Amino acid sequence: MTDRERRQSAQVVSPVGLREGLSPAQLDALATLEQFGWILRFVRRPMFLDPIPVVFHANGQRFVVLEVDGTLNENPGFKIRD
Repeated sequence: MTDRERRQSAQVVSPVGLREGLSPAQLDALATLEQFGWILRFVRRPMFLDPIPVVFHANGQRFVVLEVDGTLNENPGFKIRD
């Protein structure tokens, strides 16, 4: 067993690149959330499934997932690593 970290360092992705593939409803909801200080941090892109955008509040302690229809999911069923 190895102690080497296998996760790759985070690559800088442009905000436009993060928005690629999001539905119009997700983009509208994101624009509204950004007016209230929320930030799109990353998008999970599982194979053969819709992208899962994860949006954090400005304080960084709260996050929500934008569903395909633009609704917010505060309990997405997964944890965020530090």
